[in-house]
Amino acid sequence: MDYGVKPIDFAHPETHIGADEGVSRRGFVMTALASGFAVAAQPVLAQAITTSAEGLTAGEVKIPVAGGHIPAYRAVPAKPGKYPVVLVVQEIFGVHEHIKDMCRRYARMGYYAIAPEMFARQGDVSKMSDIGQILSEVVSKVPDAQVCADLDAAVAFAAASGQADATRVGLVGWCWGGRTAWIYAHHNPKLKAAVAYYGLLSGMKSPIKAHDPLDIAEQIKVPVLGLYSGKDAYIPMDQVDRMRAGLMKSGSNSEIVVFPNVDHGFNADYRPTYDKRAATYAQQLASDWLKDHGV
Repeated sequence: MDYGVKPIDFAHPETHIGADEGVSRRGFVMTALASGFAVAAQPVLAQAITTSAEGLTAGEVKIPVAGGHIPAYRAVPAKPGKYPVVLVVQEIFGVHEHIKDMCRRYARMGYYAIAPEMFARQGDVSKMSDIGQILSEVVSKVPDAQVCADLDAAVAFAAASGQADATRVGLVGWCWGGRTAWIYAHHNPKLKAAVAYYGLLSGMKSPIKAHDPLDIAEQIKVPVLGLYSGKDAYIPMDQVDRMRAGLMKSGSNSEIVVFPNVDHGFNADYRPTYDKRAATYAQQLASDWLKDHGV
């Protein structure tokens, strides 16, 4: 997972929008989800998993948010009922085919799974071929306040559908979404549980990102399961150790599991970083974590 050809200074992006503007602005770059895989994620390997939508209600929806609507992918069992909600939070590549597939996987487990396009206001990363460009022109400009508000809106959308039990909400995120798992758990103490796959713990703080996960570890009250990589060049083990120490003081019963011989992105089955054994075991841990905490 090469994060670009030049260093990205998240604290000082070339231009940025304030948190309030990020939530309320009416200009949306994306009004619909892209199809397939993001250009920057190419080439997609033949090992990429495709989960059938048979027996599911699955497809694009529009979530009302401040200033308009954002697109999202939603998958839920077709059988009538009220299902616990899983917020599915994207990598830096947006809600592309892999994230849609993760929604279908969770729907097959009996969840109302929904993945809002978190970058809809800032840029369409599906068409960008350079990861450095994605980070500097889009990711660095997405305010945490906007992210949390949009996830709140996704929960409200699920509740209004009549197919979801919005008293039982969990979150699973990967990479950028893994960091978001920690941030949203701090924002929404009503969240039942979250799972953070290899989310950055430090280094993204800026005027529109008030905290790194390390800053708020002691304040998190939601049980979060962190799934991290022992060979991850972007998340040093000393940061993981500090995060664990902070969580121990939080009383949240959060845990971090480190897979010692795998790299960042080990769940991304469409990329060379994929590790089937680690991904399969991590998925079982994530599923058990949600169920054990009432999701």
